[in-house]
Formats: sequence, C-alpha cells, structure tokens
Amino acid sequence: MGELLLLSNSTVPGTGFLEHALGAIQDVLDGRASVLFVPFASSHPDTYATIMRHALDRVGVRVTSLHEAGDMPSAVGDAEAVFIGGGNSFRLLRALRQMHALNALRDIVAAGVPYLGASAGSNLACPSIRTTNDMPIVEVASLSALGLIPFQLNPHYLDPGPSSSHQGETRQQRIEEFLEENDVPVLGLREGAWIRVAGQRAVLSGAGTGRLFQRDKEPADVPIGADLSFLLDSKPRFDASP
Repeated sequence: MGELLLLSNSTVPGTGFLEHALGAIQDVLDGRASVLFVPFASSHPDTYATIMRHALDRVGVRVTSLHEAGDMPSAVGDAEAVFIGGGNSFRLLRALRQMHALNALRDIVAAGVPYLGASAGSNLACPSIRTTNDMPIVEVASLSALGLIPFQLNPHYLDPGPSSSHQGETRQQRIEEFLEENDVPVLGLREGAWIRVAGQRAVLSGAGTGRLFQRDKEPADVPIGADLSFLLDSKPRFDASP
C-alpha cells in the first residue's frame, strides 16, 4: 500500500496554505513530480485547485485537478499521488460515490500510490466518515468511506474550553457517544497534527498532539512522535442496524 499522510488541517494560524506540512508532503511524495488533487469537498473546485497549485508549486510539484479531467477514471488510474482536500466530508463522499471513484482510489493506493488528505480528505481514509465534525449538508447513501486505515480520525479535535459558555456536547462527549454504538478507536488530531502511515507503522507527527479514544478505556493524550502502529491491527465494529 502507498504511504498515507493524513493532516488535521490545511492551514495553521500565521502560515500559508499547507506551509506547515510541506516538508512532510515532500517526504511522502518521494520525488514524484505531480499529484492529482480531489477538490470535491469544496463548492468552488476551480478556486480550490488554484490554491493547491500555488502551495505545491513552492516545492516543485505539479497539480492536476480531478474536476478538470476529461476522463476521470484514467486520471485516477494514472495518478502518481493523490491529495484529497478538506471541506465538507458529506459533499466529498457524495461526489466520489456519484463518480464511482471510491474503488479506483482504493486500487491505486493498494498498488503503492501515496494518499495525502487534509481534514475531510483524512476522514475519507477512515472506514467511515462517522467521526467528522461536519454538518450533513447533503444526503449520502452510505457513510462508509475508503477504509485505508481501520480506525477513525477526528480532525480539528478541540478540548473543552474551561471558560466557555457553550452548553452542548463537547467534542470528547460526541466521540464517546460514537463509541457507545461503535467499537472503533478514534484518534483526535489537534490542529497542526498529522498521522503518517507507512507499511505497518503509524506515527503521530506535526506541530500538534492527539487524543485517543477507545471503548471501555479512559481517553489518553498522544504526544508528537508517538508510535500508533497498534491501531493498524484494529478490528472495527460498526452499528449497521437501520
């Protein structure tokens, strides 16, 4: 399987788009000259593709965008690497289902093509998008996603604010609700963090830390550099009842 780079976010305050992760992106691309960008989590794919081209041009990587391809299956099949952009996870999943592109993406990653994602793109690498923070602004036939990793991510993970007046569920409470119905580890990625998967090794990296949630266990903070390879042995069990 190709390497995975799953970012919590595309932008860190005080830096440009993807600037905080350019070194990691170059490492994962490993000399590849081009990347296929998937912009469908956004409602403005032209603008999104322009932003991505500007960001990766700084490291000499050419960006082609899937929404501009005349032959989408061929564009996916010929990709040297793929980057799934952030935005709304439900819109992204609906678009890829309508294009019948999920299997094609799985196939190229299985064949060794690197997969990079940010936010919604990272959610898409999970077995499902059930732990996204996004509002379901569109209907999708299934929440099942690519399943490139056997555990769930929660990008943009936020800790409860001690001085906040918010009376709704915290992010931790929402993830704990998920675990009541589904027995699947959930890794919360704080801003600036990412997880990199290569073979049977998974490591938390970046400028942020993580928080790991597992059924019947206390949540645990995860430091930068932590080896999370054991999560690759997870056996996810989802509630599939109607």
